[in-house]
Amino acid sequence: MIYADNAATTRMSEAAINTMVATANETWGNPSSLYGFGQKAKEILEDARARVAGAIGAEAREIIFTSGGSEADNQAILSAAATGKRKGKMHIISSAFEHHAVLHTLKKLEKEGYEVTLLDVHENGILTAKDVADAIRDDTCLVTIMYANNEIGTIQPISEIGAVCHEKGVIFHTDAVQAMGHLKVDVVRDNVDMLSASAHKFHGPKGVGFLYVRKGIGITNLIEGGAQERGKRAGTENVPGIAAMAKALEDAVANIDGYASKLTPVRDRIIEGLKKIPHSALNGDAKRRLPGNINFCFEGIEGESLLLMLDDKGIQASSGSACTSGSLDPSHVLLAIGRIHDVAHGSLRLSIGEDITDEEADYIIRSVTETVEYLRGFSPVWRDLMAGKTPFIL
Repeated sequence: MIYADNAATTRMSEAAINTMVATANETWGNPSSLYGFGQKAKEILEDARARVAGAIGAEAREIIFTSGGSEADNQAILSAAATGKRKGKMHIISSAFEHHAVLHTLKKLEKEGYEVTLLDVHENGILTAKDVADAIRDDTCLVTIMYANNEIGTIQPISEIGAVCHEKGVIFHTDAVQAMGHLKVDVVRDNVDMLSASAHKFHGPKGVGFLYVRKGIGITNLIEGGAQERGKRAGTENVPGIAAMAKALEDAVANIDGYASKLTPVRDRIIEGLKKIPHSALNGDAKRRLPGNINFCFEGIEGESLLLMLDDKGIQASSGSACTSGSLDPSHVLLAIGRIHDVAHGSLRLSIGEDITDEEADYIIRSVTETVEYLRGFSPVWRDLMAGKTPFIL
C-alpha cells in the first residue's frame, strides 16, 4: 500500500506511541490532584506545554491544550469576536478557502449580527498582505487566514499579513493545522496573535491539539467546568496524548529541513509526471506549497471514481471534491481559485509522506495516468469534449 493521504491524518510515530503508552502506564494520575502522584502527571503536562511552546517560539503560559484543530479554531474566532463586540467592532475578515472549522464558525457569527468578508483567492491559491490591508476597516476585530491550505497546499504570506494586522490594531489568527511540523512556524516572526494546531497532522495522536494565545489577548471559554488550562478550557487533560503530541512536534520540528529536502523533489517528480496527462492542471502555485502536497484536476472524469480505482491499485489518496462526504458540490477550495464545477469534480489530492520512494512516485504517476485514460474511455463528458460538442477548459 502507498499511503498518500497525510493531509487527512498521519501515522503516529513510534516515539509518540512509546511516549503515550509509557505515560498512560506509569503516570496516569489526575494532574489537578494535589497529592504526589497527581503532581507527577502535572509535571509531565507542564513539561509538554513548555516543549510545545518552544517549538513555535512561544511562552508556555500562551499554550492551551485542546481536543484538536477544530476546537482551537472555534475558541480563537469566538474569543476575538467577543472581544470585538465589547468594543463595538463586529467585522471579521477571512478567505473563501478556509477549512470548514473556520467557515462554519463565521457563518454562526453572521447569524449573531457580525459582518464577515471572505476574500477572493488568486488563481495560484495565495492571498497577499495587500488583499487583507484593503479589506480592514475601523470596525474590524479579527483577521483569520490559514497558514497553508489543507487541499491545495499553498502557503500564505503569514508574517506579512500579521504585520498588516498589527499595524491596524486587529487581532490575527491563523489555522496552522496543515503547516505545523511541516513548515518552520515562529509566532513572533509570523506576527501571530492566535494559532491552531492538531497533533495527528504531524505524527501525533488524534483527539489532541493546542491553541496558542499571545499574552494580553482575551480568551472566551467554550467548555465550562473545572479550572484546568488556567480556567480557559475545562476538563481533565489527556496527559498521555499531550505528552505524545509534544514528542511528535519536537521530532517533526527537528527534522523539518531534512523532511523538505527529501520530499520536495519527489513531489515535483510526481507533478511533472501528472502534467503530461492531456487536459490536466495543477491546482495552486507550483513552488509555494507544502513539501508533500500534489493537487490536480483532470477534465472529463469524476474524482470519486479515480479514488476508488486507485484504491484497488493500492494507492490511498483523496479528492478535492466534497462528494465523498455526502455533498454533490465540488470542493469550495477549487471553486475559490476559479475552477468551474465540472472541472473541480475531477480532482485528486496526493499528500505524500517522508517515507515515499522514487519507485512509489513512479508507480503513482503510472497508475493515475492509466486510470484517467480508462475513465475517460467511457465518460460521456469526455466523448462530448473530444467530439467538439463542448469546449475544453484545461
